[in-house]
Amino acid sequence: MKKIIPLSLIAAASIYAAEVNLAPISVESTVVTQVSQNAKTSADLAQALSESVPSIDMSRRSGIANDIFIRGQKRDNISIEVDGTKICGACPNRMDPPVSHILASQIDQVEVIEGPYDVETFGTMSGGVKITTKKPTKDAHGEVNFGYGSWNYSKVGATASGGNDIVRVLVSGSSETGGQYVDGNGNTLSEQVKNYAASVPMTDPNYAKVQGSKYQTKYEDMLAYKKKSLMAKAFVTVTDNQELQLGVTNNRSDNVLYPNSAMDAMYDYSNLYSIAYDIKDISKIYKDINLQYYYSDVDHPMSTAYRMAAANPAMEMTSQLKTTMQGLKLKNSFDIDDNKLLIGVDGSKRTWDGSYYKNGTLLAASPVSIDNALTKNAALFAKLDKSFGNIDLTLGGRYDSTNIQSDKATQQDNDYKGVNANILTAYNLDKQNKIFLGAGQASRVPDARELYFMSSANKEVGTPNLDQTTNKEVDLGYESKNSLMKFKVKTFYSSLKDYIYYNKNLATNNFTNIDATIYGAELSSSIYATDALTFDGSVSYKRGQKDKSLPGQTDKDLADMAPLRGRLAANYEYANNSIATIETQLSDKWSSYDLNSGEQELHAWGIINMKVKHAVSKSFDFTLGVNNLLDEAYSRSNTYVDLTLLSAGANTMLLNEPGRYVYTNLDFKF
Repeated sequence: MKKIIPLSLIAAASIYAAEVNLAPISVESTVVTQVSQNAKTSADLAQALSESVPSIDMSRRSGIANDIFIRGQKRDNISIEVDGTKICGACPNRMDPPVSHILASQIDQVEVIEGPYDVETFGTMSGGVKITTKKPTKDAHGEVNFGYGSWNYSKVGATASGGNDIVRVLVSGSSETGGQYVDGNGNTLSEQVKNYAASVPMTDPNYAKVQGSKYQTKYEDMLAYKKKSLMAKAFVTVTDNQELQLGVTNNRSDNVLYPNSAMDAMYDYSNLYSIAYDIKDISKIYKDINLQYYYSDVDHPMSTAYRMAAANPAMEMTSQLKTTMQGLKLKNSFDIDDNKLLIGVDGSKRTWDGSYYKNGTLLAASPVSIDNALTKNAALFAKLDKSFGNIDLTLGGRYDSTNIQSDKATQQDNDYKGVNANILTAYNLDKQNKIFLGAGQASRVPDARELYFMSSANKEVGTPNLDQTTNKEVDLGYESKNSLMKFKVKTFYSSLKDYIYYNKNLATNNFTNIDATIYGAELSSSIYATDALTFDGSVSYKRGQKDKSLPGQTDKDLADMAPLRGRLAANYEYANNSIATIETQLSDKWSSYDLNSGEQELHAWGIINMKVKHAVSKSFDFTLGVNNLLDEAYSRSNTYVDLTLLSAGANTMLLNEPGRYVYTNLDFKF
């Protein structure tokens, strides 16, 4: 608590400084709008974000439900929220990452936090994603969307909203299916597995396991996934300044194929519930009080049912995991002499449970994978926005107390205390140009997989005595906006203390704490060449290094650090609200990678995408596009061993990206 005191004194002293208007500080986040309008190829939010935000890379696992990295950080190193609801995946192998439980078509905007600069959310250590879905409106309106694409992709979605001065309601539903995509070499997902299995010599110790992971003949041509989602919201005006907000989202994904894993998801079912009460303009100073309760749950069984290992039905293996997350958050907002002060309390509770089954029967000889683990967190947080002439200042602080325990008697309970704090400054050179600087520290506790996970072979993979990870980071950047262009460049340096890392050389307790650093830069720009022609570009670079190589290893490169990547696009508005776009996405070869942790050198790649959105009328437009026009064969994601992938000898199966993909969308509005 001592570290909070100096920060609090600075905040209190700043409140009574000279009155000035506040300007937003953009050092800590990137806001993506029109997500639903631009994400036309599928409901996969990971793909939409990786194509919009230079700091985000995508981890390809399947045709849908892919994961994201923010500056090379994933899993619990980053936080995911949907309308203030924190959601966690149930699968320890990331088959159901948090961003997969909301559809791109339901989203209004996404704020991507880059760095330890969010004190309102538990676990925002190296970044976070705050998703805001569409809000109900008083005026009645709606839309219907149809999508079709290569490899039997089809989607239908509809949204309706309306109400009156008292109640506003929104309902949005979507259903989509996708076949197995074909990569640039002409191979489906099942054929990629078959080709990898053919490359494994019979003398390899993993030969039988890899052969058993091939798809059975009757399943080789099955769909890659089916996904349905329903979202409903109701906003009730209680008085002129009080509002009740209710929300529910149900997701149902069935038969999702994960080809370079040994199992597929039989289904992923998730539910998100939220209730919030908001009171505005309580007094001249007390501007807002908001109380929110949320609950989310995920049910995820993964199975060998479609693989050769289960050709004898009695040999089918299933790992089923369930997780819940519930929380309560109270936020109080004040305006004191034009200074904005936020004070809040935050509490959450997560459960996580998993078991192994053979042919539908619980494996009595095998331990549960996670034995009803419980993570409880309580926190206090505060944030102050203040300006001094041309200087904008934001101060934030958070104190966390977390307890984690497992029902397994031999696994220890853990208590963690964390102090998070940050300062963000922006100097406005003029109305069009500013430089910004941020410094902060944030921690995240180990999750139940890292602490307690047991394999089906009764191996203790988790390490019960892990320390929490702390990120100390500095960000520096420059931003310019005028009538001809906008430009933004950000650099960062991150020092990670007790970073949680997977060591495959250990017989048990594979997760360990290490110290590491990550540094890099991101650049984005738009040039308005004419009223109709705009050029967009972005580039990102990052590098990660362990302070020391792991015992028994020599490689100091940090895993998950994608190489130099960029995007260039030209957009031509040839008619009102009708735009033609051509873009190229480029990546350098993956030459800095953690060979000792299962990563591989990946070759450089470049693809070309084209899209035309034509507005037939105010109520109808259609989109026609093609991705990977030249049908390139390439891999975007590497093979760090914290994921359980098909592996034999020194080679782990890479999953190629889709080849040439042609799609069309029809959008009707009323």
